[in-house]
Amino acid sequence: MAPPMPEQERMVEAVLFASTAPLSAREIAERLPRGCDVPEALAGLRRRYEGRGVELRRSGEGWAFRTAADLGFLMSREVVESRKLSRAAIETLAIVAYHQPVTRAEIEEIRGVSVSSGTLDLLIELGWVKLGRRRMTPGRPATYVVTQGFLDHFGLASEGDLPGLGELRAAGLLDNRPAPDAVRGAMPGPGAGTGDEAGDEAGDAPEAAQRDLL
Repeated sequence: MAPPMPEQERMVEAVLFASTAPLSAREIAERLPRGCDVPEALAGLRRRYEGRGVELRRSGEGWAFRTAADLGFLMSREVVESRKLSRAAIETLAIVAYHQPVTRAEIEEIRGVSVSSGTLDLLIELGWVKLGRRRMTPGRPATYVVTQGFLDHFGLASEGDLPGLGELRAAGLLDNRPAPDAVRGAMPGPGAGTGDEAGDEAGDAPEAAQRDLL
């Protein structure tokens, strides 16, 4: 027999606080006694933490406790990262996020310049991009998609929460260059690049871009 719902909520609360990464409902259920109603327990916890300094948020398929959005400024010292992303890496990340699953050739076509293997390797190393399924086309090229870590890092519940064009430019993502017609339909198209990949790698993006990219 499953424990009472208040006790189930306590169990879910303990599991999530102890986890270093968001957990899906299935992963949580695997740690709880048989018969527990994890979705209901999560809903109860979410209501209980509404308006508090720490809130329960969904990130992709996972759940995690996070600092309330309006109190994020208190954590500024903890979240600032010194590592910078080049313009090439930022643009490549944006293309993957908005066009996934996307092949390397498609990324190059959208950017209008070649993409070095080091750029994609960096994004994979950061845990923001991963290999997707291979395309069922000649050569079966690999595709790239964003990760759960990407969604969690930028506080997104799903890819549908990606920001619009104005927000991207305000964050320095588009480097204040002329905008494409539509963010989702087309990031800077073929020929829109202003230099080769080597030149892009040399130009670092604003320091806050890695944290506040989207």
